Amino acid sequence: MADSAHSFTPSAARELLGPDWLVNRRVGAAERFESQDAPTAASEEWRYSPISELDIGSFKLAANGSASSGLGAMDHSGGVAVDSGAVAVVDLVDGRIVSTRGLEDLARLGVFVGPLDQAPGGGEALGAVADDAGDYFTLMNDAFSSCPIIVDIPDRVVVEGVIAVRHHCAASGTASFPRLVVRLGRSAQARVLDVQSSAGSVLDVPVVELHVGAMARLGYMNLQQHHHSAWQIATHAARVERDASLAAASAGLGGAYARTRADTRLVGRGASGDLLSAYFGTGDQILDFRTYQDHAAEDTTSNLLYKGAVADSARSVYTGLIRVRPQARGTNAYQTNRNLKLSDDAWAESVPNLEIENNDVRCSHASAVSPVDEDQVFYLESRGVPTAAAERLIVAGFFAEVIDALPVDAAKATVREEIAVKLTEVSQKGGENG
Repeated sequence: MADSAHSFTPSAARELLGPDWLVNRRVGAAERFESQDAPTAASEEWRYSPISELDIGSFKLAANGSASSGLGAMDHSGGVAVDSGAVAVVDLVDGRIVSTRGLEDLARLGVFVGPLDQAPGGGEALGAVADDAGDYFTLMNDAFSSCPIIVDIPDRVVVEGVIAVRHHCAASGTASFPRLVVRLGRSAQARVLDVQSSAGSVLDVPVVELHVGAMARLGYMNLQQHHHSAWQIATHAARVERDASLAAASAGLGGAYARTRADTRLVGRGASGDLLSAYFGTGDQILDFRTYQDHAAEDTTSNLLYKGAVADSARSVYTGLIRVRPQARGTNAYQTNRNLKLSDDAWAESVPNLEIENNDVRCSHASAVSPVDEDQVFYLESRGVPTAAAERLIVAGFFAEVIDALPVDAAKATVREEIAVKLTEVSQKGGENG
């Protein structure tokens, strides 16, 4: 990272509004952040990344104050994808809540969706899952998140429909620190759509915490639609309890450099996690994914499927680790990453890993980087399909396995449409260069 002065100091953290416990937490995190060395590509965790090019001193805080008052006073104008099936929506722009819908109906069920500092037990929920991460950027989020949001589902409550939380960065040159905590009680069920978008050159550092209680069921979908000049460095941390299940998916479509670190900890016997991602890089985008499947209990299951495509001079990075702890006998863990290279200048790196400390397990990993299959193209051409259209059909089919399994149905159309737009752009460039 570029070494320059910046405004992300304990004093700046202290100026953000909130109750005393939240202010104190921010200041403590800012002090720890200030004492840490910035990451470099020399460390394995940041290998293949352009982190040395990030100058945090070129960004300023997007918001100075809490948005927990004056809800609905402004219209959301971020242009973010809308989930028409949502039972509740919270829209934030530059770290401030600008509109909400459907929260009162959920409150009648005992469900709280809104500013974490207003939620019963919100202080206990913040950091309960992500504090173990404690790296440079999670500390930064802890220090400068102006309005953390919580989705809190009580025991045995089933929410029909989707809860949507949408974060938009509208002010170019700013840094934003979205924080979302999703907490499901025993035997609860919910689906959450989490959207990040921007309108210009921003630094977005979101942290998501997913706590799935015993026998609960959570479907979580992250949709990343950043501007082509934006930086995103995201952390998604999940904790899954006994006999609970998590389906966590992401779609990475925007950003100049967009990184997501996803840590999934299966801590209760019989816990399971299905982990999905679809990503498509064009131009000179870099899309970076780091995953950690941590099996810490008996008879746990995880199944990861990440599929991506890169065109033009875009790059993708995937590094994943399955860890099976000594006590986690009966583990079933799978990790698959497949990538399509749609141009000679595009590049994809795929590095799966296993760390197994128990013999009574079934674990496997697979990765592939390849161009579009020429035999498939020839097959379609022989039936009258033009070459460009054939390649688009093959790439769309490549992504279908992930998109069809996304846990939020209403997001599927958006992901398909955005991939189709990228495919058309790539095809047009190919025609111009042909």
